[in-house]
Amino acid sequence: MTEEKKERWLNWMALTTIILAVCATLATFKGGGFSTRSVLSQTQASDQWAFYQSKSIKGYLYEMQRDQMEMQLKMLGGKVPPALAQQYQSKIDGYAAKISKYEGEKAKILADAKKLEAIRDDAAKHGKVFGVAVIFLQIAILLSSIAALIKKKYVWVIGITIGAYGIVQFANGFLLFM
Repeated sequence: MTEEKKERWLNWMALTTIILAVCATLATFKGGGFSTRSVLSQTQASDQWAFYQSKSIKGYLYEMQRDQMEMQLKMLGGKVPPALAQQYQSKIDGYAAKISKYEGEKAKILADAKKLEAIRDDAAKHGKVFGVAVIFLQIAILLSSIAALIKKKYVWVIGITIGAYGIVQFANGFLLFM
């Protein structure tokens, strides 16, 4: 039995298939990481928005209390002893301070929530590009495998072309240049 002469392009095909497989594995890994970051940031942003709502409700309750006390004080007019009027005003000022405090806290919470949403959006962009890279790299690996089975160089060339696009997308997943 004579040994079949191995065509030189088959060695290159094996090497490029390994490179494509490594890139596909790394793209899958990085895409998963960005996907996890996106979900985690969304959860944290949702928590911040719930916290924001909580502060809004508390602030609103203090506004209602302040407004009610102001109305009562106005309705009583000059019929209120000065000491009682001072107690009313003290309560009204206390409520105003609480309202101001909650407004300040809401501003910080709002900024944090928007920052987390920006992280989520950025991670989603990266994850999507890595997903596209994986698709093209897997197709290229498939075509290289088929080329090896049927020993057709043109199938491998098509696979390499698709794989090159997958590698460009893989690089794009890190840098977002496209």
